[in-house]
Amino acid sequence: MKEGWEMKIFDDVISSSLIGLVRNNKEQSPEFLYRYFKMNNIKNDNGLNEESMTFVNATDDEVEKYRLRDNDFLFNTRNSFELVGKSCLYKSDYKGPTLFNNNILRVTFKEILSPQFAAYAFSTAGIKEELEKMKSGTTSVVGIYYKSLKNLKLPIPPLPEQKQIVAILDQAFAAIDQAKANIEKNIQNAKELFQSKLNEIFSQKGEGWEEKKFGDIARYDKSKRTKSNLPYVGLEHIESNTGKFIGTYNPVEVKSSTFQFDERHILYGRLRPYLNKVITTYFEGHCSTEIFPILPNNSVDREYLFFWFLTPLTVDKIDATCTGARMPRANMNEVINFKLPIPSLAVQKEVVKTLKRLKDKVEELDINLNNKLVDIDELKKSILQKVFEGELTEKELVA
Repeated sequence: MKEGWEMKIFDDVISSSLIGLVRNNKEQSPEFLYRYFKMNNIKNDNGLNEESMTFVNATDDEVEKYRLRDNDFLFNTRNSFELVGKSCLYKSDYKGPTLFNNNILRVTFKEILSPQFAAYAFSTAGIKEELEKMKSGTTSVVGIYYKSLKNLKLPIPPLPEQKQIVAILDQAFAAIDQAKANIEKNIQNAKELFQSKLNEIFSQKGEGWEEKKFGDIARYDKSKRTKSNLPYVGLEHIESNTGKFIGTYNPVEVKSSTFQFDERHILYGRLRPYLNKVITTYFEGHCSTEIFPILPNNSVDREYLFFWFLTPLTVDKIDATCTGARMPRANMNEVINFKLPIPSLAVQKEVVKTLKRLKDKVEELDINLNNKLVDIDELKKSILQKVFEGELTEKELVA
């Protein structure tokens, strides 16, 4: 540890701590008065997420007691094993009261510790490793409770040095976060370009193109499984909106009823919480009954049909058929009557080639850009590590 720094336990540097307000799901609604800050409002990278706030009602006394103020330090005490222990510094332009949930611990610090410095400290690999050791609970709900958290050791430099470090990190991370936002925007632009191309192709009516009902060019082949030792495909094995198979080719026996498919089929998942899940298969297997094996006839290239399913216009139309409150399902009896443009097989194959090339380029760009995001995150970790191991010199701090 750097000369002049002290090691103090968490309990010695806080001036107050409080667990938040209890409100069950029935007591939360967009129609209520006060924003309600929950564990999902703390990002995995210890940032603040204000995009998915729910609302609650509360008494005046509760509002006064549980209202968040800028520079409150928030710690997620209960969550899944992977997510418990997230933290953030609350700072918001929102004008109304925001109350915090009972899975959140709100902390204010003594004058010896800057809350901004503390927030950065909780983002370091060393602190996260210590928090990992404090986790306890069941497989579904894990907690880090104050009896453990109070003994967490924090490296504390003098307050003027804390403020210098925070200023340096704020400046460095603002530039890094802007670079990250630019990369994420480029990823989104590439995906939107592909989706726009899909809409363009499947909206056209070129010479020789015919509009045909889906049910006239393909059928739902809901044949029950008759063979054993076949690979199994569930909704969890299909990546949304990409057509990628993320399962295993190893034979899997599933006792419940399943549909059988082979290399002629397209598999379409109709359960909407799983978004748009569709793949072309290149092997024989069996699948969940929430997945419909679609068998095209000889007038349509199955990969042409696959891209039609990925088209945003198609997705929106299918989503509009969904019924069921808890687990909405697409009404495939309506989808059978959807019309789509069908050119000759030769033109279909050219369309498929064009879309495959574009899809490959988008995926390659996506991989490269995501690798850059990983590099950026590693850079932030490296900078934090140097700071909290006292490796930055006074000259570097002031520069």
